[in-house]
Amino acid sequence: MPLSEHEQRMLEQMERALYAEDPKFATALEGSGLRTYTRRRVYQAVAGFLVGIALLMAGMVAQQIWISVVGFLVMLGCAVLAVTGWRKAPKPGQQQAAGGATGGPAPAQSRQRRSMMNRIEQRWQRRRDEQGQ
Repeated sequence: MPLSEHEQRMLEQMERALYAEDPKFATALEGSGLRTYTRRRVYQAVAGFLVGIALLMAGMVAQQIWISVVGFLVMLGCAVLAVTGWRKAPKPGQQQAAGGATGGPAPAQSRQRRSMMNRIEQRWQRRRDEQGQ
């Protein structure tokens, strides 16, 4: 549920007060969000992908097929993690939800869906009212 304009202003005032009172603490809190987590996850996936390449090459050099297969599977898994992490990462200008990662649609999409659902519900209610009279 999105915040009202009054609640958003109050939240902004509280954030400004926190920055004024303790900027170091506010900066530490700011960096612990979903964006930092997903960025770290993508970096770890890229590092794992490089390890997978190394395993693949080592298996080929040692002529051990199973090492190459494990390297390929590590590369595949890390590529999937990197792509999903990259897609889930919020954009720099996008606000995070208050509860963290919700996996829901972007705020503009949810507003648009809600208005569409409201119109459908209103039509349904009108039809029921017309049939009842």
